[in-house]
Amino acid sequence: MNQGESGKTGPLLQPAPGEDRVTVMLAAFEGWNDAGEAASDALKYLHRLWDAKRVAVIEPDEYYDFQFTRPEVRLTSTGGRKIKWPVTKIAKAAIPGTNIDVVLVHGIEPSYRWRAYTAEILAKAAALNVSHVVLVGSLLADVPHSRPLPVTATCDDEELAASLDLEASQYEGPIGIVGVLNEVALLAGLPTISLWAAVPHYVAQAPSPKAELALLNRIEDYLHVPLSTDEMADDAEAWERGVNDLAAGDPEIAAYVKQLEEAKDTAELPEATGESIATEFERYLRRRGHEQP
Repeated sequence: MNQGESGKTGPLLQPAPGEDRVTVMLAAFEGWNDAGEAASDALKYLHRLWDAKRVAVIEPDEYYDFQFTRPEVRLTSTGGRKIKWPVTKIAKAAIPGTNIDVVLVHGIEPSYRWRAYTAEILAKAAALNVSHVVLVGSLLADVPHSRPLPVTATCDDEELAASLDLEASQYEGPIGIVGVLNEVALLAGLPTISLWAAVPHYVAQAPSPKAELALLNRIEDYLHVPLSTDEMADDAEAWERGVNDLAAGDPEIAAYVKQLEEAKDTAELPEATGESIATEFERYLRRRGHEQP
């Protein structure tokens, strides 16, 4: 089994000596790293779920081409008008019932000065005592919408990779800001993992709730905390039914989806072990424990 796609997790986040809490930074960026907006939507969901409060921003002037990433004008509650600039938002929350604090970084992939931009993010992370980094992305892939959407987890930190039974990324080619932040965080000594959800390329438009849910499930496993995702699961099922209806009306898409399904099922046949069942059962028990009074 490809451990990068299955992952083995547990309560591995331990506070540093002399600390009683651990702080994890989760980051996602709109644009090239965010197929179907699954990654940025996952972070927005966590922001609402944990009632995160903004603690800092990265101002956009030095990093964006405003003819490409344009500011927007919005009406205010008093009837006025206000320009909304593409700032990178940094928020913080304490996960209830745990010793984990999270720092949520959400922005748009910048146009310029990526090294300075990532250095500024890490300076904010240091000020907020971040000890681990989870980078979240989504990409277009040849995967069928009717099967569980895979999330590939990689880690280039040897100690953390061994603990999570993950592998280093073997990818070579163009990268986005997530890849740059991954390298810079590792150089700064921060254990870092990257989570990438596959979005069916034939339904690439946002939103993509099934890919978002897959990312949330992996974040849940990594942090070892239960997430309330019932509403998201309903959205994912409705999305899948909608794509089924779309495929039923187009014989070429239907044939292509069937081909992808057969390839996926054949590839996974040797993996019919108890590991995936055990993972789902552990997730179920965590949620049940969270729901108990």
